This record gives sequence, C-alpha cells and structure tokens, in this order.
Amino acid sequence: MTAAVVTGAGSALPATIDQDAVWDGFFAGHYAGLRAARRIFRSSGVRRRHAVANPVDEDLSGWGTGARMQRYVEEALPLGKQAVAGALDAAGLSPGEVGLFAVATCTGYATPGLDIRLAGDLGMPADLQRLLVGHMGCYAAVPGLSAVGDFVTARSRPAVLLCCELTSLHVQPARAELDQVVAHALFSDAAAALVVEPGARRGRRLAAVVARTDASTADHMTWDVTDLGFRMGLSPRVPDVLCRHVGDVVDQLLTGAGLRVEDVAGWAVHPGGPRILDVVRDELGLGEDRMAASRRVLAEHGNCSSVTVLLVLEELADVDGPVVVMAFGPGLTLYAALLLPA
Repeated sequence: MTAAVVTGAGSALPATIDQDAVWDGFFAGHYAGLRAARRIFRSSGVRRRHAVANPVDEDLSGWGTGARMQRYVEEALPLGKQAVAGALDAAGLSPGEVGLFAVATCTGYATPGLDIRLAGDLGMPADLQRLLVGHMGCYAAVPGLSAVGDFVTARSRPAVLLCCELTSLHVQPARAELDQVVAHALFSDAAAALVVEPGARRGRRLAAVVARTDASTADHMTWDVTDLGFRMGLSPRVPDVLCRHVGDVVDQLLTGAGLRVEDVAGWAVHPGGPRILDVVRDELGLGEDRMAASRRVLAEHGNCSSVTVLLVLEELADVDGPVVVMAFGPGLTLYAALLLPA
C-alpha cells in the first residue's frame, strides 16, 4: 500500500491577548460576584492566547448566532489561507496538485464554506474533492488526518487538512456557571494545516489511528448551538474518564506497530487543561518532560480546540522517531495517531 506521509505544516494566529489583561479588562466584571472565577483563570495554565474578537475591545456576549457566523467567515478566510499556503510551501507543493481538501471546524458554519471559498482563492483544481469535518470538537484533527490519509493511500494524490477554530466569537452572557468560566479561561483562536502526500521519502508516515468513545459519558462535554452562539458544557469528571481509557488506547495504538511507550520519541497531547495533561502523564508513566510541548502550547496559545494538537505537533518538528498524537473531546471520545519517520 502507498504510505500517507505528512510533508508540510503551516499555522496562522490572530492577535495575542494576555490572560491577566483579559481578566482585568473584561472577565473580572463579567463574573463579578463569582468568587471562584479568578482562581479558575489563574490556574488555567494559560499565559497568553489569541482572539479575532478581544472582549476587552468588543463584547460579543449579546450577539446573535447569525452575526457571529458572518464574523466567522470574515475572520477565518485569511487565517485559513495563511495556514494552508504555509503548509503547501513547506511541502513544496502547488495548490493545483491537491486532490482532497478537508476542513475541520466546530466554531463556524457557512455555505459556501471555507473549503469552497479557500479552494477557489488558492487556485486548487476544479476536480478537487472536499470534506468538511464539522462539530466534532477538540479531537477533530485526528479523524480528519485519518480521512485524508485514507484518501492519499487509496488515490495516490496529495491532500490538505485545515483546522480553523475561532472560539472568541462564542463568548457567553455572564452566568454563575463554573463550566462557562473554565471555557472562557482556556479557549483561543488559531488555524493550522497539514499536507499529506503519497509515498514521500521525507516527513512522517501515518502508521495507525485508534479511536475510543465512551457513550455513557456523553453528557460530560457538550457544544450546543444557541441563539447566542455556541455554548460549552464541561464536566469536572472528564479527567476521570480519560483515566479509564487512555492506557488501553495507547496500548492498542503501539502494540500494532510493535512499539512500547518507552519507544515513543514525542508526545503531541491535546492540552485540554492542566489536569488533562496530568492524567495522560500519570496513566502512561511519562516523565514531565514528555508533556513540555503540550504545556508550552497551552501557556502560549491556550486551547484552540481542533487546532491545538497540530500546534503541539509543530513544536515537535525536530523530534526524531515515533510520535503519538492524542486528542479528546465530546463523546467522550479519545483519538490517537502514530506517526513514524518516512
């Protein structure tokens, strides 16, 4: 079979906001009277993040969903174009050579969508196949990569995956609900793209993908469309669910390739929050140094939903050897991919 190999990556970030400044300038007043809110912001592991709509400058919490979706298209197009162009340039590929363009997002929708608009703007071919991976949440990059990899293997044509998330467009009205405070303390905006090519001799080969969904905990993490944007539901029990499944998922992923945990050179773990990284570290028996890239991305970029794990993977660009990519989201769902040197 033709190998699917990741040969290029690119990312794009909107304006940076400081965590303390956004607390002092907006959320301290937004959550006035909710004593736990300040503690949650301080313990989030986030120092800086990115936003197309900085709440210090503009309060979107009263905007309707239609206005937020219009803003999404306006802001996502230049970010997506920059990320995809960067990935194609890194791979040495022209837009006209792309056979499949997949877009993953859970923060905005329009028809024609980013896939159609960006394909035309970038000069991708008229016979291009397109795929929208919608509303899967923080783990969407991994099933997106899996689908792109399957296309590359089956059709022997290059493909591009773009993840683009603008969570700042979904700031919610002030309510005394701690899950909303956690979401507002963590989430951020970004775009990232990967180029996957058939049989390339450079880059990282997609060797395996494993998924695990615990449907009994489906209410632990939700992302609901409301009249005032999309609203996060987040249970504090999410790390406990990960405790039950992360070891089995990684064991299944590595055993099929004849590898052990100690053989993995790099861990690109989605930093859903500090406790998520603690659980993965402890359950897999990893040293804290193995979490460094994920904690660094959380601190400098926040939780950018599906984009985040690709930013962590970018941090591991110079790592030589097997890399495990892991992400988690609604379902509750765990996805993991194994990348090996081409």
